[in-house]
Amino acid sequence: MTGSLLIPAFVFFIGALVLLAVRGKAKQILILAVPIIGFLYIARLNPDATIAFHFLQYELNPLHVDKLSKVFGYIFCIAAFGSFLFALHIEGKLEHLAALVYVGSALGVVFAGDFFTLYIFWEFMAVSSVMLIWARKTKRSLDAGFRYILVHIVGGLVLLAGILLHVHETGSLAVGRIESQSISSWLILIGFMLNAAVPPLSAWLSDAYPEGTATGSVFLSAFTTKTAVYTMIRVFPGWEILIWLGALMTIYGIIYAIMENDSRKILAYSIINQVGFMVCGIGIGTTMAINGTAAHAFAHIIYKGLLWMSAGSVLYMTGKTKCTDLGGLYKTMPLTFICCCIAAASISAFPLTSGFTTKTMILHAATHQHLTAIYFILEAASAGVLLHAGIKFPYFVFLAKDKGLKASDPKPNMQWAMVFFAFLCIAIGVYPQPLYHILPYPVEYQAYTGLHVVRMMQLLFFSGLAFFVLIRILKRTETITLDTDWIYRKGSRLVVSLVTGIAAAIARVCNYIFIQFLPRHLAAFGRRPIGSFMDVYRRTGEGKAHTSTTEPELVTTIPAGVSVLFAIGFLFVLAFAFTMLFK
Repeated sequence: MTGSLLIPAFVFFIGALVLLAVRGKAKQILILAVPIIGFLYIARLNPDATIAFHFLQYELNPLHVDKLSKVFGYIFCIAAFGSFLFALHIEGKLEHLAALVYVGSALGVVFAGDFFTLYIFWEFMAVSSVMLIWARKTKRSLDAGFRYILVHIVGGLVLLAGILLHVHETGSLAVGRIESQSISSWLILIGFMLNAAVPPLSAWLSDAYPEGTATGSVFLSAFTTKTAVYTMIRVFPGWEILIWLGALMTIYGIIYAIMENDSRKILAYSIINQVGFMVCGIGIGTTMAINGTAAHAFAHIIYKGLLWMSAGSVLYMTGKTKCTDLGGLYKTMPLTFICCCIAAASISAFPLTSGFTTKTMILHAATHQHLTAIYFILEAASAGVLLHAGIKFPYFVFLAKDKGLKASDPKPNMQWAMVFFAFLCIAIGVYPQPLYHILPYPVEYQAYTGLHVVRMMQLLFFSGLAFFVLIRILKRTETITLDTDWIYRKGSRLVVSLVTGIAAAIARVCNYIFIQFLPRHLAAFGRRPIGSFMDVYRRTGEGKAHTSTTEPELVTTIPAGVSVLFAIGFLFVLAFAFTMLFK
């Protein structure tokens, strides 16, 4: 055991416990102080710090520190600080409590050195995050929250099955690179892919995130999918299938975002698109690709959080999220509009913004590995990002025809949070060296070359031109887009109906057999056992041929003891049958 005895997750868990005892200004100071303390604590952890102890015959390692875990630890604390600042005005404790546990659980996964610890924090993350959806307290949020938690429970069980099989095969719980493509490996990968929102396992994200609170969705956008990205970097780098799944995600997210009318659903599908770049980088698996994936996750958490803050501010001030209900807000919400534009430029990878200095690393890695088809798919996806998140979202929300909504920039703490994230977007874009310095591998990459700048500006210029040429087609109407969640939203009802119908039919049959038929005939048999057999005999053709209608009842000529003997024997047979059946 080396280093500290405290894992970073406990900083947030202790903060959650203290939160229960404070209120007012003390509560506000606490929720801002916890991520700062967490950041400083992670900064002082040695790259080889570890905690290890034996449980049963296995070694557990709840703290494993290296450069990869530290870079995700840093950005999670930064995201937590900005998100808590954005939610500082909330008086209740439910959201703050759930968010502290949520962030702590994400850090628990990042610094877990064994699969047992990882799984425990993985499930804590699912349970705490659903509270940020239910906190909105609408029917839609309650329904979406139930679907969200059910999907993640299933995903957690798949992950657990994979972990158990992996431990059985290897005898080790250590989290590390998996080379063999066994059943256990695929189950673990599927569990990770569900949290990363890889299609067709992605519909939970676009279904649930837009139904969270104005502040809760900012937290949701930062942690679940990026924690999954971290685990895939750790366990499955270089798996070729991830290259194509990531490329699929980039296109899938764009198509649905372009079709969508709800502004927060646009951002939800945009998460799928951006995580696709990261998954593709993981599949490429080179040091440049892994650096690019980690750097892009870092930048993405910030600019995507800023976009969700912009949408959350609009929701908070107007109560509306649909593009068809919004427009002209740049006049009354100027600061929100400016910050939104900075985030839109960042996600579109404009030079001098964070997306340009991080996303292009993944594109460079694809060209270096001669993945020409993947490179052109990612280039097209970069152009598509500008269409939906770079232009469509800010245009229809802030610049489209004024709907006469009375609004203003949100509360001061919300404005400061947006300014903080906007500053980071520009700072990383202008001077990315501090970010490059903390990446897992030494960085030999220069973003600002003439070729990179000219190529990206050409791509963005023609993409922007396409938007305004096709604006009549891209203009949204009151539409509903169907995703793969339709399968379990509607299919579950069909399954319930079928199961209920079959169960009802079985119940009717059992009711007739065990409630009506058997008791009646067993009672008759108990009263006249020999006579009952003779009644059955007389009903047969042979019995009718040899039986006179004037013949007296046989039961009157049989001693009572014989009837008792038959009854006892019958009860013995029943008892023996039930004993063997339920043994």
